[in-house]
Amino acid sequence: MIKIAVIGVGRWGVHLLRNFLEHPDVSIAAVVDHHPERLAAVKQQFNLDINVVLTTQWCELKHLPGLQAVVIATPAITHYSLIADALRWGYHVLAEKPLTVDPIECQELCQLAEQLNLILMVDHTYLFHPVVERGQTVVQAGKLGDLRYGYASRTHLGPVRQDVDALWDLAIHDIAIFNNWLGQTPVKVQATGTVWLQRGVGERGRQGDGETRRWGDKEEIFPSPLVPLSPCPLVPLSSSSQNQGLADLVWVTLTYPDGFQAYIHLCWLNPDKQRRLVVVGSLGSLIFDEMSTEAPLTLLHGEFEVKGNQFIPVNQSREVLEVETSESLRRVCSGFVNCIQENTCSMISSGWVGTELVQILRALTESLSEGGKSVFIKIK
Repeated sequence: MIKIAVIGVGRWGVHLLRNFLEHPDVSIAAVVDHHPERLAAVKQQFNLDINVVLTTQWCELKHLPGLQAVVIATPAITHYSLIADALRWGYHVLAEKPLTVDPIECQELCQLAEQLNLILMVDHTYLFHPVVERGQTVVQAGKLGDLRYGYASRTHLGPVRQDVDALWDLAIHDIAIFNNWLGQTPVKVQATGTVWLQRGVGERGRQGDGETRRWGDKEEIFPSPLVPLSPCPLVPLSSSSQNQGLADLVWVTLTYPDGFQAYIHLCWLNPDKQRRLVVVGSLGSLIFDEMSTEAPLTLLHGEFEVKGNQFIPVNQSREVLEVETSESLRRVCSGFVNCIQENTCSMISSGWVGTELVQILRALTESLSEGGKSVFIKIK
């Protein structure tokens, strides 16, 4: 049995705890959260064993007998120090995305994990989604012909974040899927945005009381959600320096090494809820529609036959692809356990994959702040 501690049992941490409690090769040794009421709630909800340590003190994990791994589901701005501590204490780490908010910190953590021969994995849940896995095989098998372009929409009516804009809240999912399906990472990005709800948030200054967060012997001052600190990449910037604030609408363009371009529409004030991603090729289009329960993955066949100066559509058909039904997060948790058991880095969502995604988000933030300027990326 692998002894695991879960740090942070908010909205997402509770789901991680549930899955690890149900895993046959895992024993939950501790749960850490700086809200005592959350600890009481999960103790009752999951009828936790009396031997499970429930604590608000992060440092209590340092010498917990037999502990092998920690799962971190705390705010992203706390990740660096928590992950660094855990690795130095000899624990494998599964961290909620994003890995950190700074690509340099991400690289340092990946290098530290390698030096200590420990697993560092990021919970990019969509990369373990059965539809995404099946879609990757379709694209890379060449069933779409020559790839033309891609597009995605991730829209809904709330929740509206007060710490990050729609880019940092939503984009990482679709970027991860495009990268996974194409087997590439972007070399150039662009982003433009519009602010309606929280205009001027980024202009409220750089000083403030902030928020004190205590994790055992670690007491740190973090910025309050409306007072971002520079040079954190989460500084809320919109498409215009005169229109600073938390962008409610963001348009993203990703350009890949082979010239393929992907366009992403992100918005959190649109009641037309969409979770849709498409890759278009010369022989058809592959559609991942998360809102469709009957046909989440569809292959639309179709191409042109050229007759003189006419382009005639031919070979048109619709194929609903069968996909395994399983919970993506359960596959994340099982993947982490397998990595520990086999002492191998995750091939799907390692710390280095998380680092690449943070680098892309950082470049998009730069483009957003410069009104859509093209920003070139060299993935390290």
